Amino acid sequence: VSMISDIIAVESANTFKRPIYAGNAIATVQSDEAIIVGTVRATAFDAVAAEGGSAVVEAVAEVKDAGVSKFVSEEIVKLDRPELTAARIVVSGGRGVGSGENYHKVLDPLADKLGAAQGASRAAVDAGFVPNDFQVGQTGKIVAPDLYIAVGISGAIQHLAGMKDSKVIVAINKDEEAPINSVADYWLVGDLNTVVPELVSKL
Repeated sequence: VSMISDIIAVESANTFKRPIYAGNAIATVQSDEAIIVGTVRATAFDAVAAEGGSAVVEAVAEVKDAGVSKFVSEEIVKLDRPELTAARIVVSGGRGVGSGENYHKVLDPLADKLGAAQGASRAAVDAGFVPNDFQVGQTGKIVAPDLYIAVGISGAIQHLAGMKDSKVIVAINKDEEAPINSVADYWLVGDLNTVVPELVSKL
């Protein structure tokens, strides 16, 4: 069957909405398939009750190994902070933080004070400041926390697609023309190396 990916709303049994063009347009998609295969953007829906519902869970018989692949290993990254996609507060850093050392020097105290998860723009990840697990955006993780603090992030369209559904967005950037300001509820124009430690001292 054909695939419907990144569903953000269910209109009817066979009609769905999904973002296209990095979230700048919403497509309404209708499928004539008897069986619908789709993926859902979890941040677009409220969590359901732990009990109730009418879905049926069916156990399936073990299938035979086709012998075309094999399990090698798995490596699970354990963080002391909340999981990025489930956190209520996310503190993210971009290219503007300057280096991996400065990322942790400036942003770790803020994340610790707020009990926040840490994220990053693709530019920061590509520059080697932090691991890929931190990346927020169209090619990273989609997040929608109660509070998203973007530090030194200019706001490329791919990054905005991954965090613009956050309830409150705070941008800290020395460039008052940075694109991230278009989605920010609050923005502070200033040097992050001065502003963030001052913010931490007042929390």
